[in-house]
Amino acid sequence: MLGTFLVYAVLVSTNLGEFWPFSIYPMFSQAGNPWVRAVVREIPDADAGVVSWEPTSRDMILGRPFAVGPTGINQNDVANFVSKSREWTPRRTEALRRLFHTNLTDRTLLIYRVTGELGDNRSISVRYEPYILMTPDTTILHPEVSP
Repeated sequence: MLGTFLVYAVLVSTNLGEFWPFSIYPMFSQAGNPWVRAVVREIPDADAGVVSWEPTSRDMILGRPFAVGPTGINQNDVANFVSKSREWTPRRTEALRRLFHTNLTDRTLLIYRVTGELGDNRSISVRYEPYILMTPDTTILHPEVSP
């Protein structure tokens, strides 16, 4: 019994608090907890200079959806960058750019950090925060994100 507990503790501690059998079923591992996801949008180059870094609603987000799956990008990789990165070093930023490298040659992408939580009155609130703007030659992080 102690051996099982130790194996479980090691697996959970090395995987940011998630243990595989439960991590793929958020209804078990994260039920009722706030969550963070990523939404990628393609925006016109003209809008890149006027991006507001203020949180917004789904109806007000810029651009059109950018489907990551058909381009060979795993949506969980993008979500992990947004939800689990605590410090955005140049190396981390470059890793994100490499993830999108072939898709940045002729477009501008805006990654939103989407947070949701269950409110006091049992309603769900969802907030869309512009997080990372990537142009073919530049990456701009939200001003409050540590570089």
